[in-house]
Amino acid sequence: MAGTDERIKEMSPLRRALIRPELGGIVGTIAVFTFFLLTAFDSGMFNAQGTLNWSIVSAQFMIIAVGACLLMIAGEFDLSVGSMIGFSGMMIAIFSVTLGWPVWLAILATFAMAIAIGALNGFIVIRTGLPSFIVTLAFLFILRGFTIYLPQTIERKTIIGGIREVAEGDWLAPVFGGKILQGLFTWLGEVGLLATFERGTRAGQPVVDGVPMLIVWAIALVIFGHILLTKTRFGNWIYAAGGDAQAARYAGVPVNRVKILMFMFTAFCATVFATCQVMEFGSAGADRGLLKEFEAIIAVVIGGALLTGGYGSVIGAALGALIFGVVQQGLFFAGVESSLFRVFLGVILLGAVILNTYIRRLITGAR
Repeated sequence: MAGTDERIKEMSPLRRALIRPELGGIVGTIAVFTFFLLTAFDSGMFNAQGTLNWSIVSAQFMIIAVGACLLMIAGEFDLSVGSMIGFSGMMIAIFSVTLGWPVWLAILATFAMAIAIGALNGFIVIRTGLPSFIVTLAFLFILRGFTIYLPQTIERKTIIGGIREVAEGDWLAPVFGGKILQGLFTWLGEVGLLATFERGTRAGQPVVDGVPMLIVWAIALVIFGHILLTKTRFGNWIYAAGGDAQAARYAGVPVNRVKILMFMFTAFCATVFATCQVMEFGSAGADRGLLKEFEAIIAVVIGGALLTGGYGSVIGAALGALIFGVVQQGLFFAGVESSLFRVFLGVILLGAVILNTYIRRLITGAR
């Protein structure tokens, strides 16, 4: 029987668990839910309506976190995500309300425009060699500037409404602004398994009448991103591009193409968020998406991704987004000043970076 190669070191189960990128997200999720179960359980946070509230907020973070996660694993950043949300929503409003296009055409045209801008971001980063931080920071201001300038010039205002009216009967609008499983929730209300309204025009109807498409999109993107990253050759390319781009090129990985596609996917996710938001509110505002790029990055870091690229998990990023949604809504239910949410973001970001640095040292053996 051949002896064990002394150059190969067995990894203990504890060490194997510690280097999982989802560890921080799992620990954080358990801690957050435990805290609010103890402090806000009687406030209605975990009844049907309360659960829907924090699920919607979490889904918003989750959609943009998936794109940010894959891009960060590929070794790049996109600081224009928040501005892309505002810009995409405004373009849908201008195309459909101001120019009178069918809503489905306005949505498809906006997606095409956003993905093209994402490709431009990636192309500039690749061709110039500039840090993606700088390039996308520039687009943050460019897109936000257009988001304010265009409606002011065309409509003399920075908020364009009337989207819900023009979307009536449109075949594509419900894909972003509709709900699913409405019959199931109605039945749950009828048999007494779900609370119903006792008075008013909605008397007898369930307090939750379906699952918003925003949540459906979030779940679908998380599943897609996880499968892409862990089950496909392209997922290995993403890790390789962020881990050591030059070595990946020597191994035949199309690093440039991978990075550009990840910029495009990030823009796609931002536009999904914007479209769902526009359909929900029935309007587009120039201030939509502010700071969302930083919240997406924080969710990804909480989920275990390294800022240096080459390591991370879509499931971890989704858990980071879930933590955001639960805390943002939980502070309200617990009677805590909502402005402390930003304090929480700063504290948890610092803790996540310290934890991820420790994990990187475990992986590389560095001191």
